[in-house]
Amino acid sequence: MNATSESPKVTLPSPLPDSDKMVKALGSPVRWKMLKELSSGEPRTIGELASAAGCNYDNAGRHLIVLRKAGLVVQGRGRLYQIPKQYLSATGQPHVDYGHCLLRMDAAG
Repeated sequence: MNATSESPKVTLPSPLPDSDKMVKALGSPVRWKMLKELSSGEPRTIGELASAAGCNYDNAGRHLIVLRKAGLVVQGRGRLYQIPKQYLSATGQPHVDYGHCLLRMDAAG
């Protein structure tokens, strides 16, 4: 095999979220808005995420449960939520690489 026919080696983040749960979690525009807000790498409160997503506090809490169960976000100290660091872009771009897919949050609506 010559060098031009070899495929590049890709390093996937570990652990990968469950793909079925991930696809279901990404099916909501509210959750997309929350992920876009979290793609900066900075933790956010439920209130901040509710405001960014245009929903109330209780609804935001329910959406965050779905994202957390899918492994797309984690809850830290002080009820702050964030995307696990291993999924965030090292370049500082608002891109999230869950291994199964790359989300370019700068292009998200």
